[in-house]
Amino acid sequence: MKIIFSLDEIHLAAQQIIDSSPKKVMLFYGEMGAGKTTLIKAIARKLGVHDTTSSPTFSLVNEYLSDTDDLVYHFDMYRLKNENEAYDMGMDEYLYSDHWCLIEWPEKIPTLIPHDHSTIKIKALPDGQREVELR
Repeated sequence: MKIIFSLDEIHLAAQQIIDSSPKKVMLFYGEMGAGKTTLIKAIARKLGVHDTTSSPTFSLVNEYLSDTDDLVYHFDMYRLKNENEAYDMGMDEYLYSDHWCLIEWPEKIPTLIPHDHSTIKIKALPDGQREVELR
């Protein structure tokens, strides 16, 4: 599925993604500045997270509770030096917890990714819109 949207329409794109019944482990690919974090924030909101969300660049993971008491984990693997750092933080336990795991820079943890996942590729278009491909 492909979605093209402006940043003003990001909440609609997030709803389309949720309505497509993605896997709970969602991998977000895109260049720096493509909008991965912004899209994840919108998806978290659509999942019922009302807390202020932010990028977990320095903490590696932020944990949120939805209004249905489901946990939503937002990961940013960009700063990892190697996959062992992800093992050390218990990444495998998060990935198999049956909670939402929204992961930026998953290419940093290739052998940890469960077989059962959804992939989102996001890119900025020349006109400022974003294109998202969900698989």
